[in-house]
Parts: sequence; C-alpha cells; structure tokens
Amino acid sequence: MEVAGPSSGRDSVSEKKQEVILKEEDETTFDYEQQEEEEKEDNFVPGPLLPLKEQIDKDKEDESLRRWKEKLLGCLESDSNGQMEPEVKFHSIGIVSSDFGEISTPFPINEDSQSKLILFALQEGSEYRLKLTFSVLHNIVSGLAYTNTVWKGGIQVDQSRGMLGTFAPRREPYVHTLEEETAPSGVLARGVYTAILKFEDDDKRRHMELNYSFEIQKRR
Repeated sequence: MEVAGPSSGRDSVSEKKQEVILKEEDETTFDYEQQEEEEKEDNFVPGPLLPLKEQIDKDKEDESLRRWKEKLLGCLESDSNGQMEPEVKFHSIGIVSSDFGEISTPFPINEDSQSKLILFALQEGSEYRLKLTFSVLHNIVSGLAYTNTVWKGGIQVDQSRGMLGTFAPRREPYVHTLEEETAPSGVLARGVYTAILKFEDDDKRRHMELNYSFEIQKRR
C-alpha cells in the first residue's frame, strides 16, 4: 500500500489555486471581449445607400441576376419619389395564442396612451406569438431585427431578440410572426408587465419603438 507524501497536499492546493487563477483570467477575457463588441456597435458607421435603379443596373451584365432584380425591384422604382432611405411602416401588431385565437391592434397608437396600453391578457403558462404587419418603402431594408424587453415592478425580467430578415419594397404588406414565447406561471408571475418593442436594421435605423403593457392572469 502506497502512502502519499507531504508534497501531495501542497500539490493539490497549488492545482486548485491555478484553476482559480485560470478561471479569473477567462472571466476577465470575456468581459473585455464583451466591452469591445459594445464599443464596436457604438462606433458603427453605416455604408452608403444606393438608389434602386443603381442596384438594378449594378449587375446588368449578368442576365439572370438582372431579370431577378427587375422582378423584385423594378416595378417600384417609380414609387420611390427620389428617396433612398428605406422606411418600414408598421400597420398592426397582433398576438396569436391557443387561449383566444388572434387579437390585432392597428397602428398608429396614441403616444400618450402607449405606456398604459394593455395590449393583451394571457393565462399563466400560455404559449403565444406576436404578429406584425408592415410595408417596406423606397429601398431595401437589410437585417431587420427586433428587441423585446419586459419589466415587472420596475425590474427587468426578460429580453428576447430575433431577426426578421431582409425585405425589398413592394406594394403588398409583409406579415411576420415572431418566435413563440411562454407566459410565466405562479402567484408571483401574475400581474401587469410593461415592455418596449424595438425594430432596427443593419444600419442601426430605428423603424419603430412601441411601449406597451400586458397582463398575466390565473389559469381558469
């Protein structure tokens, strides 16, 4: 039977200290990288916009690509009125749930009543999706994404992010349903929540910011 010598305990303590040091270094590196990413976002400068006609003519030597662009964009060139800045115009926001089907609220919503607006009420534990109807005007909007931040009693309790995609201008509105979410459950989860829903594109243009409220109720 082998008996560990006195050095074994010291080696074990030394290894644990080394693990703690390495862990602290990893955490420091993570925080630094996160800060670096935030600084990059703050210093972001969007690229130049191109009119629809230039985008159509850019690859005119490629016949198949030219035809695809004309099909996608050509019919709306006359509707741009010389404007290059893309505009996303939201028509309605709705909620889809197995509890009650679908409820839709048209825009515009009075700004003074936005923060007091109870957009919907859900039973605890319900699954639901937000549904948006919107139009894209003047130019292509690239990388349209959303952030939905939720508070209860002044404390942030949730934040979800998602990508809608890239959309070309067209006469027919787009209809997009966001990712499914589940309402919280339990006595403490019931009550009124406030939220801010924001939509931005790759060039950091803010296309909409909606302040709203919703209620979680006891399941019947």
